[in-house]
Amino acid sequence: MAETRTPSMLEVFNEHFNRAARYVKAPADLLEYIRSCHSVYSIKFPVRIRGEVQIFHAYRAEHSHHRIPTKGGIRFAPDVDLDEVAALAALMTLKCAIVNLPFGGAKGAIALDPRAYEVEELERITRRYTTELVRKNFIGPAVDVPAPDMGTGEREMAWIADTYLMLHPNELNSLACVTGKPVGQGGIRGRTEATGRGVQYALREFFRHPELVKATGLQGDLAGKRIVVQGFGNVGRHFAQLMHAEDGVSIVGLAERDGTIYAPEGLDIPAVLQWRETTGSLKGFPDATTLDDARACLEFDCDILVPAALQNQITAENAGRIKAPLIAEGANGPTTWAGDAILRERGKVIIPDIYANAGGVTVSYFEWVKNLSHIRFGLMEKRIGIRTQRQMITGIETVTDRAFPTPIREEMLHGVDELALVNSGLEESMVESFQEIVEIMHHNQTPDLRTAAFVCGLHKVVMAYQELGIWP
Repeated sequence: MAETRTPSMLEVFNEHFNRAARYVKAPADLLEYIRSCHSVYSIKFPVRIRGEVQIFHAYRAEHSHHRIPTKGGIRFAPDVDLDEVAALAALMTLKCAIVNLPFGGAKGAIALDPRAYEVEELERITRRYTTELVRKNFIGPAVDVPAPDMGTGEREMAWIADTYLMLHPNELNSLACVTGKPVGQGGIRGRTEATGRGVQYALREFFRHPELVKATGLQGDLAGKRIVVQGFGNVGRHFAQLMHAEDGVSIVGLAERDGTIYAPEGLDIPAVLQWRETTGSLKGFPDATTLDDARACLEFDCDILVPAALQNQITAENAGRIKAPLIAEGANGPTTWAGDAILRERGKVIIPDIYANAGGVTVSYFEWVKNLSHIRFGLMEKRIGIRTQRQMITGIETVTDRAFPTPIREEMLHGVDELALVNSGLEESMVESFQEIVEIMHHNQTPDLRTAAFVCGLHKVVMAYQELGIWP
């Protein structure tokens, strides 16, 4: 299947939407309404940079108001446009529905390369963007809640929160206007690594379904599986670290924008991180083959491929050469429509982005709830839990006349803190959602996990509008 040009993310979304809509019982006009963005804000604003005024193009799209507030990240990228933002917002609507979060989807962006600006310049740009959103009521704890995305992180979210607070000095819930903040500024532990950990939990759950594992030709559980990760930013880096440390896998390939490293026997991830910190690049890492092409990793021999970098990486041009039988999409829209069709024709199994990378927004939801409740998770119950565990240990030791091993005792008496609760909630969300997707796949006889995930999200949004009485 040929692609004469690289499709936009919105075109890819619409193709997947159309494929899934055939399995959803709903009025045609309702489905068409759900497809389109409800509110779009395109902005131009000036900022003085190094003595000259620069005009920045920025966007915010609120895709669906079936749930309020809307929720979605803000990305800084030089080539971002309104179609891309609209597509990402649409994906967020269905993503939130799939993992049962009470949000409509949204997305925002500023068209810039953050590497081209100093920190102080980025701060002024971010604060001005926030001010523009406030002016048009496109941000607020009960309206629209941004989060980090490509090119942004905790730092930018703290600037946004501070700007919003200055413009709303008497609003009690101001910190809930944005998520992904530093922990000291109302953030939550576990948010930074949440998207990568979500992909980890998605893979773990996949391997608990023997019929799905059989379809890949793989056997057993995750232990010993060879994984290639494209993208070593926030998502790919944390995913690789967690899988390497906790699941007994072998990370055989890693790629960033400037190149790829490959080691068939497996990479030492802590050593790779140290090498990149020292040299500024993955390239040249000892005991690994270095390639200049960042896409080369997609075609490596491996068991699981995790594209966690950019959109439109797997296309009609290279899909026929991908060897991995299982692809878990960590990035948004890494596979084009034609690329997806070729992979399915070749029997590849895809855990789709619309589910697999939902960990970030899930933990953002926990942060939003924390900000609204004004109390740290685990604060009230931790000591009660420790006392209960101590009483249980003492009772067992008394009855058996044997002492608990010291490591087990220490772990049990540590208590449940915020990070443990966040990770537990994230795992439950990813497990429950995957089981819903698999059930839909079997019940509706949808041909693949991506279509089943879209059906899952669409069905919940349709139900929301019908329960509101807007559609019969």
